[in-house]
Amino acid sequence: MASGLLDGKVSIVTGAAVGMGAATARVFAAAGASVIVADVDETNGQATVDAIAGDGGTASFVRADVSRADDVQALVGAAVERYGRLDCAVNNAAVTPDTKALHELDEREWDRILAVDLKGVALCLKYEIAQMLEQGGGGAIVNIGSVSSYRPQPNNAAYVAAKHGVIGLSKVASLEAAPQGIRVNTVCPGAIDTPMIRGALETVGMTEADFAPVLSLFGRFGKPEEVGQASMWLCSDQASYVTGAVLAVDAGYLAR
Repeated sequence: MASGLLDGKVSIVTGAAVGMGAATARVFAAAGASVIVADVDETNGQATVDAIAGDGGTASFVRADVSRADDVQALVGAAVERYGRLDCAVNNAAVTPDTKALHELDEREWDRILAVDLKGVALCLKYEIAQMLEQGGGGAIVNIGSVSSYRPQPNNAAYVAAKHGVIGLSKVASLEAAPQGIRVNTVCPGAIDTPMIRGALETVGMTEADFAPVLSLFGRFGKPEEVGQASMWLCSDQASYVTGAVLAVDAGYLAR
């Protein structure tokens, strides 16, 4: 682990109770950042904080539903109150993809997925960028897309639409914020070993051995930490000339 790349920086990671978000929070803390762990899941969110503290890092939990503007505004405010500023953020919070064909679309499910996976990213960008501007500019934001941001899957209309939108939002934000030295990029994970993908496999009666070769040139699922490392690099000064970019962490899935 490249410890030290985020020394002295303050970061928010949303959806950080489990999976990629929890791993990313731990990677950021190990790299020297003070991390706000944000999620609606208080129990597992606090467990992420405890794990970071156990490793000698600095973190605290804030309950936040990213689909609610008041929650996101309060989240950013908590980062500033507790650690003095906001230097970087990973907007990772998302909900489980839909599983029905368009002609069976559930409007409430559609609204919930778009509210969290797309509107939530927009609200996070709004308040994170505003805080960075108030500080005088500078900072880095990573939005988490998906390979579904490029390659659609059947029965995932809401999720695919949201993840396509994440790339568009990121590019608009990068254009608007670049003059103030704020960088905005997107990471698009492929098949990552998380509770979400394990649950999906169980639903369809498949195993990693069945499914991973379809989604990975390496024939395995990615580790959540591998996504966290990509986000860490994009938030570090080593990526100081990178904005508006999309980095696939997908074992070559999009290359085929």
